[in-house]
Amino acid sequence: MTATMVSRLDLLRRVPLFSMLTTSQAVSVADAVVKRRYRKGEAILEQGKNSFALTILLTGRARVVSTDARGREVILAILRPGDYVGEMSLIDQAPHSASVVSEVQTDTLVLDQLAFARCLPDSDSMAYAVLKGLVHRLRQADRKIESLALMDVYGRVASALLDFAGEAMPGPDGAAVIRGRVSRQDIAKMVGASREMVSRVMKDLEERGFIETQDDGSLLVKPHLDSLA
Repeated sequence: MTATMVSRLDLLRRVPLFSMLTTSQAVSVADAVVKRRYRKGEAILEQGKNSFALTILLTGRARVVSTDARGREVILAILRPGDYVGEMSLIDQAPHSASVVSEVQTDTLVLDQLAFARCLPDSDSMAYAVLKGLVHRLRQADRKIESLALMDVYGRVASALLDFAGEAMPGPDGAAVIRGRVSRQDIAKMVGASREMVSRVMKDLEERGFIETQDDGSLLVKPHLDSLA
């Protein structure tokens, strides 16, 4: 084993994420991992892209930032040595839901996708399915945090309705039909507003043609509602 390999193994042992690896897994990871330094203000990950790598902070500090379509930002987390990013995209192959920007000079270890995959359960196993489910929930949580921090009540209600519509049956002219009555109380709890406020917003959205209540109580969500979210 080379001196460089020993040095990498030593670094890995300092990272809690790798503490449960077997010796063979640790050697495999150490062989694949590379060190990278980021300057203050440099992007470690970019929202909407996929780095296809796991990045672990060794020194320094970074912030996780989500940006909406209007350029408004919300800080989701502050990362410190031992924290890691990029794992969600490695598991579900989707783009990063937020950017990670170094606040000071930051040293990292970067593990590529193939080496990371060797440490995961088989892709057809129940454990892997659970991992993907957890990642899906984390992405939903990130979107909800962004919504609560950056949107007004109209935007939050529109976003909640669009979430419902994403699982709804397709309707006429690209609209989505949400079957069953949509509870104002449930939406109020989702968006952090009173039931009365949600009712007023829903009434206004209907009067402006963004949504339409059907005779059977189902809700027709028009495609242009996303302009409010």
